Amino acid sequence: MKHTFVLMLSLTLMSCTSSLKDHSISSPPFDLQTYFDGKITARGIVQDYSNKLTRQFCVDIDASWQENQGRLHETFYFSDGETQVRVWQLQIHPDGQVTGTADDVVGLASGSATGNAFNWQYVLTVPIDDTSYDFFIDDWMYQLDDHHLMNRSYMKKFGVTLAEITLFFSKAPVNVPCEP
Repeated sequence: MKHTFVLMLSLTLMSCTSSLKDHSISSPPFDLQTYFDGKITARGIVQDYSNKLTRQFCVDIDASWQENQGRLHETFYFSDGETQVRVWQLQIHPDGQVTGTADDVVGLASGSATGNAFNWQYVLTVPIDDTSYDFFIDDWMYQLDDHHLMNRSYMKKFGVTLAEITLFFSKAPVNVPCEP
């Protein structure tokens, strides 16, 4: 009985795993350097573990590259009046892997692309009230065309998804900046 339970649990967990290839289609190809270059605006929502909408926000991004070294300056404007800034320092490696750092990221973020999808994973320190918590972020970006990108992020603690973040990015000529 115990062995049957372990086997069934293993099979269930294996069926829940997915690879980057499972999340992509062939076109348009995701190109981090080309899409995240210049001024970009994204609008998004945060939902808690029960899918309740908890926050809405807009983010202005100013991105630039020097060869394979990138800088993304993000300014988040939340509907409750809070503003946050995150500055990513990115590197694209010869094998296509991407790594990055930011002040509120623990260690090194890493990701890779296939087809139109990019998976980016890191640990983010989030202040809540008077305490800071570290959450694992599993970020999935999908390039829809030259001007639009969709992003789904899963914020996890101890393997449990506590929040989901959905963003839609717009890039010039359809870019409309945030209004703080």
